[in-house]
This record gives sequence, C-alpha cells and structure tokens, in this order.
Amino acid sequence: MKRDIDGFPYQSYIRPLVNENELMVRSEQFYQEMDSRRTVREFSDRPVSLDVVKNLLKTAGTAPSGAHKQPWTFCVVSNPDLKKKIREAAEAEERKNYEERMNAAWIQDLKPLGTNWEKPFLEMAPHLIAIFKKTYGKEGDHKVQHYYVNESVGLATGFLLAAIHQAGLVALTHTPSPMNFLSKILERPENEKPYLLIPIGYPLPETFVPALQRKPLEEIAVFY
Repeated sequence: MKRDIDGFPYQSYIRPLVNENELMVRSEQFYQEMDSRRTVREFSDRPVSLDVVKNLLKTAGTAPSGAHKQPWTFCVVSNPDLKKKIREAAEAEERKNYEERMNAAWIQDLKPLGTNWEKPFLEMAPHLIAIFKKTYGKEGDHKVQHYYVNESVGLATGFLLAAIHQAGLVALTHTPSPMNFLSKILERPENEKPYLLIPIGYPLPETFVPALQRKPLEEIAVFY
C-alpha cells in the first residue's frame, strides 16, 4: 500500500509481531553469535566468491544514514598487484607511526594485541574492502550536501562487520594513518575520503587471538 505524504511517496511497513519469548530467544542467539566474533590477523589464502562479498556489501548498504544520503563507497580490492601496493604504502605509514608518531602509552596498550608495523594480511586475505566516506555528493557540476557522514559510515561499517561474521568469515578493521595513499592507489574522486580498510576471508586452520575479555553489561550500560 502506498500514499503521498506532504508530496512525497510513502509505502506501508509491517514488521511481523514477535512474542516476548521469541524476542528473548532471538536476541540471545544473536548476542552469542556476535560474541564469538574476533579480530583476526592470520588469514588463509582460500578464495572467497565475489558474489558473497557483494551480498555482504548489500547488507552494509541497508544501514541508516543522515537524510538517506548513503555517503559511502565500498572499494573491493582482489587484484594481487593492487593489494601489494596497498600493503607497501600502509606499512610505510605504520612504520612511521610505531617509530615516530605513537607515544609510549599507546605502544604499551597495543602490546597485548601483538601488532606491529608489518601487515602481511593485506596481501594474504583474498579481498580488501576499502571504505570511503563521501564528504559531499555530486550531481553534475553541483555539490550535494551530506549530513552526519562519519556517523552514517560508522553504522554501515558495523552492519558490514556483522554480515561478515554471520556469513562465516573473519575480518580486521585496519586504520593506517594517514590513509591518503588509498585515494591515490584506487584513484578515488576528491569528495571521497578513506575511512577504513577491512581485509576479509577465512582464518588460517590454526589461528590464535589475544585472550581478551569484553566489558560486562553493567560497565557499558545505564538504565533509567
């Protein structure tokens, strides 16, 4: 069913009613699934179908955005030569970070995670998803204003990470800083700025992750 409201087209929306017991079951199941999600740095070179990646990106594209401007571009890099260029550029910036830019406290906080400036996963993972935020849109020669860009792209990234995990794959949120090299290597337009770099794929058959604990509910939520 459709209608016009204030001159704009609307359509009816029906969300099937779920009883309280089913709500509890679904919410607990999804929590347990997402609680098993971990950041992985040891990727297998086992291939992942591009059709699967397309479905993951379609899910990311369902995220809400300011004024429905959808200010994101997902660049999927599977070409080995491009992945190599991205790795070399990322490692150059990360080496400067670890040797010059990061303070002692930052480096100490990273030690339990086992990170350093070397990023072999950028070549090993079958696909890299470079997420760009559109600071403004373009219609011909005219700029189109975008709203809450960082928040919108952050929401889409969250949807993407959940979709990757639900599909049975692993991912890493990589933020080499600065990331301007991504714009140059991937030849992105001036209205797009690099936001995040996410390798996705299968983990190595034997993979280890830090034995970390997430904060309990009472430390992350307040009920009024």
